[in-house]
Amino acid sequence: MQEELFTSGRNIPHIDPSLEIWHWPISLYLFLGGLSAGLLFFAALFYILGKDKEYPTTVKIASIVPPIALSIGLLALVYDLTHKLYTWQLYMTFRIESPMSWGAWVLLIVTPISFIWTFSYYREIYPRWEQKLQVFKRFKFLNTVEKFAQDNRIYMAYALIPLTLVLGIYTGILLSAFNARPLWNNAILGPLFLVSGLSTGAAAIILLSKNKLEQHTFGKIDLALIIVELALIVHMIMGYYAGSQVQLEAMELLVNGEFTLMFFGFVVILGLIIPAIMELIELIGFKVPAMVPALLVLLGGLVFRFVMVEAGQITRFLY
Repeated sequence: MQEELFTSGRNIPHIDPSLEIWHWPISLYLFLGGLSAGLLFFAALFYILGKDKEYPTTVKIASIVPPIALSIGLLALVYDLTHKLYTWQLYMTFRIESPMSWGAWVLLIVTPISFIWTFSYYREIYPRWEQKLQVFKRFKFLNTVEKFAQDNRIYMAYALIPLTLVLGIYTGILLSAFNARPLWNNAILGPLFLVSGLSTGAAAIILLSKNKLEQHTFGKIDLALIIVELALIVHMIMGYYAGSQVQLEAMELLVNGEFTLMFFGFVVILGLIIPAIMELIELIGFKVPAMVPALLVLLGGLVFRFVMVEAGQITRFLY
């Protein structure tokens, strides 16, 4: 018997045959980033349209969520990093071809703007907090900061429109840039994650609002976004089926594999189709609790991120 020794670059720990580097913090970060992008986009858009009094939750009240969500998302991201103390090095350069570099810089700009935007409405929306805490009496300089923020809301709004769109689409492009993972190697992920983020933002506004006009308007907006999201998902699936054998095998994880229940059960049916039906019924004139479809959309958006991150790491090109 003749023995032969084969040397291969395969079976690299944490990389091949499957990735083992991105866990729940990344999925949570992608969800919170998309949610914040959606909320800030609508806040800026309706402010520019002069609808801040008609839609107070959209422009003012819901704006408290993005600073908190972005802070938690960034903490989750740093927590997942192997070399946490070197995070600052992301901001020592900018690589135009790197989605991660784009994301790092956009987050650096959007996060402080979200805090300033919320602060500009602090005394208007939370007067009881100010009466108890007396923050502006204790720290006089905050009056100057508040006036500056209020005088420059329109400029922040115009800046937030493109920045939030970049933030929303970046969460999908971050995955699609991994060419070695067939499930992620799809250009549709960027628009899909953007629309999903806008949908979760609309759902959060519905959940927080007590204004019937606001709930009705965002019910229609969310319904339209869900239809677009479903169309993008169908397009994504058809694209995989028209692809190579490796992409077909990757798609099997979602349509006939271990993630099928999570993807079709929790994301497509529970997170998109059922909320769309409920919102359509509500628009026709029947009474539907606004909280239910909104919560389902948020749940579907969260599960969608977990499914795509986990399933994508399992898939690989054979070589």
